[in-house]
Amino acid sequence: MSNQQPVLLVVDDDPIIQAVITEVLDGLGYELVIAGSGEEAWDKLIAEPDRYDAVLLDRIMPGIDGMEVLRRIKLDPHLKLLPVILQTAASMPEQIAEGLNAGAFYYLSKPFKPEVLRAVTTNALRDRSERILEEHDFKDKLLALQYLEEACFSFRTIEQAREVATLLSSLCPSRMTAHMGLIELILNAIEHGNLGITYDEKTQLIAENQLRMEVERRLTLPQYLDKFVTVKFARTGRSLIFTIRDQGQGFDWHPFLEMGVDRIMDNHGRGIAMARRISFANLEYRGTGNCVLATIIV
Repeated sequence: MSNQQPVLLVVDDDPIIQAVITEVLDGLGYELVIAGSGEEAWDKLIAEPDRYDAVLLDRIMPGIDGMEVLRRIKLDPHLKLLPVILQTAASMPEQIAEGLNAGAFYYLSKPFKPEVLRAVTTNALRDRSERILEEHDFKDKLLALQYLEEACFSFRTIEQAREVATLLSSLCPSRMTAHMGLIELILNAIEHGNLGITYDEKTQLIAENQLRMEVERRLTLPQYLDKFVTVKFARTGRSLIFTIRDQGQGFDWHPFLEMGVDRIMDNHGRGIAMARRISFANLEYRGTGNCVLATIIV
């Protein structure tokens, strides 16, 4: 996303739905590009892969349907980190899980509520913007790290977490993909681990756009001042191993290794499964859940 207005590709074969989406998102500062079919959407994406900041994609269309467009996006090295919001009336749990497992950022069921569409779109574009800013930051701070064998970092804040994730991802063959996974695990360690933000609390905070403010507030409280996240890096043969540990009480990580049907409509809770599927060759939680080993093969 550049300093200009975000560009959202809206893909739907129904002109009425196109008009509804345009009306709901009007006035939010987005440039909307409309595609009336999967074929047209794919042609636009491959013609200008750097133009778009998010895709709002209808699942059920004649010809190339939304699932096929999503699969192509996630297989393309220039497009795979583009956030895709699937919107459809196909709302069976297994259908929703299929879309999320294929890499959708969010699954929006028709008929959607305007406020939900606006909130989901804002979150997707914010996620895209942060990743691009981190990419620029990395280029400004590029270091010769290819000879690094071991390292250990200890930190508390979100800003520090992003700096560490940016630095460590530079060691990986697919830097943007590695960064996505590392930042997800590290932010979980801060938010849920050290600061004790529960799943339900995070759901509400995201809905109210208050998560960042609450994290900053808790970081100043006496009970959290001495809590740090540590990230250890080790190169072993062709394996890059990242060990992330927080000082929280841990959690039951088992349900989060896959896209849980019971959480498919939540506004978060898919990051660990996405990181496991996209970013790492292996993801292993240990102990009570406050230590995770993530492995990338080079």
